[in-house]
Amino acid sequence: MRWVKNVGLGIKTPDAAIEGTYVDKKCPFTGNVSIRGKIIKGLVISTKMKRTIVVRRDYLHYITKYRRFEKRHKNIHAHCSPAFPVKEGDIVT
Repeated sequence: MRWVKNVGLGIKTPDAAIEGTYVDKKCPFTGNVSIRGKIIKGLVISTKMKRTIVVRRDYLHYITKYRRFEKRHKNIHAHCSPAFPVKEGDIVT
């Protein structure tokens, strides 16, 4: 059994983190990093980088002159622990 910690925020420690053999110092469950900042939700559009994913976050921006919304998006690069089997097209939080 390996050392894991409870990260809080209602997030359950995955079984892959408890029983896995990977070494990742940036993993919030087995490494020395804490979860901070906003919790965002989006669509995974790329997993080509090692342990990094690109998440697309769509949102609406209000234009007061026309009193309508326009669609906008941001691509956010995030570290992905090997404990999560993420593939393109998944919705992640």
